[in-house]
Amino acid sequence: MHLQTIDWVIVLASLSICFIPALFFGRRAGKSTTEFFASGRSVPWWLAGLSMVATTFSSDTPNLVTDIVRRNGVAGNWVWWAFTLTGVATVFFYARLWRRSNVMTDLEFYEIRYSGKAARFVRGFRAVYLGLFFNCMIMATVNLAACKIAAVLFGLPRWQTLLFIFLLNVAFAAVSGLWGVLVIDMVQFFIKMTAVIAAAYFAVKYVGGLGTMVTTLSAKAGPHGLNYLSILPDFKNNWDMALAIFIMPIAVQWWAVWYPGAEPGGGSYIAQRMLASKSEKDALGSVLFFNIAHYVLRPWPWILVGLCSLIVYPQLSDIQKAFPHLDPSLIGHDIAYPAMLKFLPVGFIGLMVGGLIAANSSTILTHLNWGASYLVHDFYRRFLHKGQSEHHYVQAGRLATVFLFLCASGLVFLLDTAKASFDIILQIGAGTGLLYLVRWFWWRITAWCEVNAMISSFAVSIAFLVLRRMGIVIASHYALLITIAVTTVTWVLTAYLGPKTDTKTLVEFYKKVRPFGAGWGWIRREAGITLDDTRTKHENIPLALVGWTSGVATIWSALFTVGNVLYGRWAYAGGLFAVFLVSGSILLRVVNRLWEKDPIAPSIPR
Repeated sequence: MHLQTIDWVIVLASLSICFIPALFFGRRAGKSTTEFFASGRSVPWWLAGLSMVATTFSSDTPNLVTDIVRRNGVAGNWVWWAFTLTGVATVFFYARLWRRSNVMTDLEFYEIRYSGKAARFVRGFRAVYLGLFFNCMIMATVNLAACKIAAVLFGLPRWQTLLFIFLLNVAFAAVSGLWGVLVIDMVQFFIKMTAVIAAAYFAVKYVGGLGTMVTTLSAKAGPHGLNYLSILPDFKNNWDMALAIFIMPIAVQWWAVWYPGAEPGGGSYIAQRMLASKSEKDALGSVLFFNIAHYVLRPWPWILVGLCSLIVYPQLSDIQKAFPHLDPSLIGHDIAYPAMLKFLPVGFIGLMVGGLIAANSSTILTHLNWGASYLVHDFYRRFLHKGQSEHHYVQAGRLATVFLFLCASGLVFLLDTAKASFDIILQIGAGTGLLYLVRWFWWRITAWCEVNAMISSFAVSIAFLVLRRMGIVIASHYALLITIAVTTVTWVLTAYLGPKTDTKTLVEFYKKVRPFGAGWGWIRREAGITLDDTRTKHENIPLALVGWTSGVATIWSALFTVGNVLYGRWAYAGGLFAVFLVSGSILLRVVNRLWEKDPIAPSIPR
């Protein structure tokens, strides 16, 4: 694929608009680690929310969705649509609690929630486990997608693509800190959305329009009679697939699996944005905006391209035939998305290339800053070199940024497809999610619960990997269920039989964060605090449940209204739109009530 002069002008203009403003934050970011990693805790809700959306919109996301659609149809997207339950739960149960904790990173939380050597150990261990190993796996997945896109568009080998990504992103991440990342994310989001909408428009136009696409795919059955257009799986004729892509995600996966961007209870860069927000209201508003934009605005342009690719490239061999010089090791269903970009006209190709670079950069920049915050603030500063100047730790953060990218680049050569990487990340994080939900509302959860949960989840995942190498293949959804069961039993037994958190630590945490619900009854009595002192009409579990339910209904009804409009199914679209209006009005009432001034807040330490 050859870009014309106008395409290159658009690419350069897109990059300039994104990156040049970020340079002006270099001096501010260098003042302290609070500025470098948390933007001085002064980020408004809309900027934090846009940054969350831009981060989860990476260069591998269109590839992943295309892979899912080609394998399992539109209904296959329930493996990530189910995380709506997780994201909206964070809005109404956890966002305000995170902001009240006043920590710089979500790992610092461990030493205000737990006590003793176990608290220090779990903070240090997760700093390396998540900040280095897990984080590098995610960045490698994102960069693998970039390598595939560059191979299709320009014929570049992996090392050249990685070198370009390094030169573009690492310097900005190291200089501008989180403020620069937020500004870059804000601009990139609009560029990326414009680009993917254009890609969907021209893909649909190439196959003859939406009507032709729907008619063609309605008559085209996939494996086991798969209906590619269906929003729900076939429960009657393909139970095993329905179990894997719908029942498991809805019933278990959303609460049981830790996945970056959809962590039960919030965490990673989502928590980083909440902690950087200037108030509790901004923390809540940012996560709500993120979930609406993440699940409603973005999916259908990707899905449309994936559906059109089934018409243009029915088999992987068709992609290889269309791009004969493409490295065979890169061929997979996920590469169908960049393969469809060949139908973009001059000018729009440049916009898409700029959008894809932006998509890659927004995710890589966030993960570099987030991972560096763990390695420096939660490991290096906490355990190796205490008491140094703020300038020293900022410089350490910049060096950690470079180190993380180099490690992630090495992993790129070990991965094959975006879907395979997605499954690996889900498997490793299986079983720990429920623990992260409960630890805010039940005093019995201890640091040792978290240690044992991580160890058991990782051990079971390794066991399945060994079995696979021995030729014993267990379906991924069954392996996930087994991992969840073993991990959950392990940490629940630890909660009852293991060492308890120091009472003084629990009382101080309760006074500072004010978690609601009955799980802290014993601690309230120990602290001499009555229920009326902490629970108000503005914040309680029933109200949070109403907000959660209405929020999920609002997002899903809006998502499927758009889909049925695209399919031309107006009756379904009308019914879903009515659900959207009702649930949306309830959601707004709950949010407005939560945003009312809490009359007891000034008297409670934050």
